[in-house]
Amino acid sequence: MTRRDLVKTLGTAPAILRARSRSKPNLLLLMSDQHRADWCGFAGNRFIHTPNLDRLAARGTVFDRAYSSTPSCTPARSALLTGKSPWGHGMLGYGRVAERYDVQLPELVRAAGYSTFGIGKMHWSPQRSLRGFEGTLLDESGRVESAEFRSDYRAWFASEAPGLDPDATGIGWNDYRSGVYKLPERLHPTRWTGDCAVRFIEEYQRPEPFFLKVSFARPHSPYDPPQRFWERYAAAEMPARKIGAWAEKYRPRSSDRADIWHGDVGEEEVRHSRIGYAGSISFMDEQAGRVIESLEKRHLLDETLILYLSDHGDMTGDHHMWRKSYPYEASAHIPMLLCGPGVRTTRSQTPVEVRDVLPTLVRAAGAAIPSGVDGQSLFQAGREWIDLEHDVCYSPSNHWNALTDGKTKYIYHAENGAEQLFDLARDAQETNDLAGDASREADLRLWRARLIEHLAPRGAAWVRQGRLVPRPQGQLYSPNYPGGALATKLGSSVF
Repeated sequence: MTRRDLVKTLGTAPAILRARSRSKPNLLLLMSDQHRADWCGFAGNRFIHTPNLDRLAARGTVFDRAYSSTPSCTPARSALLTGKSPWGHGMLGYGRVAERYDVQLPELVRAAGYSTFGIGKMHWSPQRSLRGFEGTLLDESGRVESAEFRSDYRAWFASEAPGLDPDATGIGWNDYRSGVYKLPERLHPTRWTGDCAVRFIEEYQRPEPFFLKVSFARPHSPYDPPQRFWERYAAAEMPARKIGAWAEKYRPRSSDRADIWHGDVGEEEVRHSRIGYAGSISFMDEQAGRVIESLEKRHLLDETLILYLSDHGDMTGDHHMWRKSYPYEASAHIPMLLCGPGVRTTRSQTPVEVRDVLPTLVRAAGAAIPSGVDGQSLFQAGREWIDLEHDVCYSPSNHWNALTDGKTKYIYHAENGAEQLFDLARDAQETNDLAGDASREADLRLWRARLIEHLAPRGAAWVRQGRLVPRPQGQLYSPNYPGGALATKLGSSVF
């Protein structure tokens, strides 16, 4: 899309935004894909370079116990869209985002008087659905659900670099491998997303406040940062992978391909993978910084509420696992921060989740939070613990329910009823499974009882005679999923 096309899409109303010109703040939702919580400078990680996110964190609230309840791409985005729990929006694992929900974030904010626009990865079905956005500019990576679909990024790439391959680096969408981006940096999708967001802010001239969602497709694999970001980490000391004794069963490779979900590839291969992952994070952070700078140049930063989060994390070799969809911290624990008008500078220890984004932004827009929303506004969140779950993914053995308050985590493996218990306060990397520790039996019983109470309303397939029931067959959608029995599971080649 050209500059002229973008201006046409955004509108050309004569009024120019002025600082303090409205009572409602602009809303900027910055989102990344597959960014684990502990790979942020503001999380205390001195290895990773995220100065722009750190700057936002320093002037707002950091949520140290933020999670993605169903930590894979589409169910997390369904939670973001609806403000509902997995059972509430209906996606218990990786499937298709429903074509329509009774509550959708962009619609609610638009109805509150905002101009709405989305840039980057949406991962919706149909892929061109707007959900209340007035327009979108899409980067959908390799996902093509219909013959006529072509993402805006791919169309732009073809016009800017005819004859070149946007996937020239040769790394798959779920590979553990990494490498330097082989094309000019300006063609990288992370740069394209940043460019589009900056242009939106530079050209915005409508009188109403805006809601802008900027959704980067990285650091999700392929881990392919530009050369300068690769060099930043290539000679650095990389954080070592963490491996618990309980994870020995994941040491064998799940296949001989590069898109394994578990397998010991050796210390050097893990290090190589993490160089690309770290570089992808820092490149994304740089582009987020350009977006923030564009707000400053227009004197809009102080009247813009900014929320940053990721849809889930990335195991990056911890416990011999790769990718996401697991209950473990590297997969389910996400970065989340909020800054802007009315936000205190503090660190919150309240468990929060992706579902909390909708009520937060809807309330900031001056609208009422609809009934049926399970999330809580981050301005008032006060829950004791958060629920986590994922239906069968990769293998029947990866199928679980869990609860955590950020200090303790209880995991129930639905295939066979096995349990795990971790003391996150003392063992944040989950290397020591306490489920068999007699001294922690009371804790195990407490958290098991909480999960029983949480799942009991779902019926006898989940809890029977006061006991958790193994469910080796799985259940991808709850009865609340729009479309019900007509829902079909998508392949997992690109997510």
